[in-house]
Amino acid sequence: MSIKDLQARQGNVDLVLEIIEKGDVREFEKFGKKGRVCNAIAKDETGQIKLTLWNEQIDEINVGDKINITNGYVGEYQGELQLSTGKFGKIEVLEKAEKKKESEEKPEEELPEEIQPEEEEIKNNNAS
Repeated sequence: MSIKDLQARQGNVDLVLEIIEKGDVREFEKFGKKGRVCNAIAKDETGQIKLTLWNEQIDEINVGDKINITNGYVGEYQGELQLSTGKFGKIEVLEKAEKKKESEEKPEEELPEEIQPEEEEIKNNNAS
């Protein structure tokens, strides 16, 4: 199954997707229970779709992860399709995004920009 095949109010959706964006987490209370929700954007080779992440899913899934949705549900909000695990579906991470530690791998620059204005100030003070 592919994103291009999805329709509103469709259940039993099985897809492998890549997370390309993750929005802000919002907290809510419904029927006296607190929860968290977050919208993400997921893609496959045929397109993109908004993916709704709930509670613990928010912490498990990050941008760049490859995920598998089993028995998902496609809803619609303001004319836009939204994919969710719904009540009966599940989501699993197939591949975690590689964590880049550029700051640890790259040596520091010889002359950071912060030093240059101070040098100019010293020259100006000495010229006075």
